[in-house]
Amino acid sequence: MLDLIAIRRALHQIPEIGLEEVKTHAYLMATIQEMIAGKSFVEIKTWQTGIVLKINGSAPQKTIGWRTDIDGLPIIEDTGLEFASRHEGNMHACGHDMHMTLALGVLEQMLVHQPKNNLLFLFQPAEENEAGGMLMYEAGVFDGEYHPDEFYGLHVRPDLKVGDIATNTGTLFAGTCEVKVTFKGTGGHAAFPQHANDALVAASYFVTQVQTIVSRNVDPIEGAVVTFGSMHAGTTNNVIAETAHLHGTIRTLTQEMNDLTQKRIREIAEGVALSFGLSVDIELRQGGYLPVENNPELATELMTFFDQAEGVNLIDIAPAMTGEDFGYLLSKVPGVMFWLGIETPYALHHPKMSPDERALAFGVKHISDFLKVKAAQ
Repeated sequence: MLDLIAIRRALHQIPEIGLEEVKTHAYLMATIQEMIAGKSFVEIKTWQTGIVLKINGSAPQKTIGWRTDIDGLPIIEDTGLEFASRHEGNMHACGHDMHMTLALGVLEQMLVHQPKNNLLFLFQPAEENEAGGMLMYEAGVFDGEYHPDEFYGLHVRPDLKVGDIATNTGTLFAGTCEVKVTFKGTGGHAAFPQHANDALVAASYFVTQVQTIVSRNVDPIEGAVVTFGSMHAGTTNNVIAETAHLHGTIRTLTQEMNDLTQKRIREIAEGVALSFGLSVDIELRQGGYLPVENNPELATELMTFFDQAEGVNLIDIAPAMTGEDFGYLLSKVPGVMFWLGIETPYALHHPKMSPDERALAFGVKHISDFLKVKAAQ
């Protein structure tokens, strides 16, 4: 039987950025190959650092998919743990080490007996940076017999207790869009502003004006977030800035609202540039980060199952403005994502984030129980 805590700690020490998960891939492959030895009903294929494993059912009527992400983040770990990251500058601060361990534990349980229906386990790279789920789908990885009829996945959540499972029958995660805006003017001496065209001032007006998108363009019932977390302009105190670069993000609960917000950002940026006599470059990059929209029927089924499971505290939870590229796969395949409590005071992406490892055994048991029912239907 797998030592879940040892596996999680081993994976925690080798975090790698999306599409560079070479050591992680090797660790997963070695573990999986050992688990499936002698199992003639199992197939496996890879795509870059991603892995897809298919358990062929004895009398399949459908294919049930389980997805986990495998990449880390460019964060300097500050947990002080004995098993802290050995890859300087990278950390599993989003809990993907927990996700992988849970998937391996569930896979072990599902290999005990050949199920009736097919099961598909996806170990997906690049959730954090390149929308790996979209890349794999568009590359044809799920074509033919590898295309699931239903897809399930989870994300750990620090502010929920071990024993909590939380989801809903609608949108669970927001859709996101990365925004880059560059204003280009004319630099000059601070003493002669009439001979220059200040990109920094224009950028400042833009940052202020985009706040009106949420307050005046977005339906208050729906909600949206527009944040510019980075602005770089100028070189010193007495030189007027020729260029100003801004980097931000959009978060919305529907794709329609994301499209509207993108449209308004573009219009405001172009309007500010015109009013100041500057040029502007605008890059809006959504990629595969669509809203994570649970299938209502399947979500109701999953919530009913967990609500009746002994030891599970099921929570019908409101959507969160965090982003997740599982939204792309759920736009192609009906399915459900849910939160799993890991009870730690530090938020996701925090350098001190350290999950309660009791969630591993809890998660493996209850996810396996759910998938066994799905595989037998």
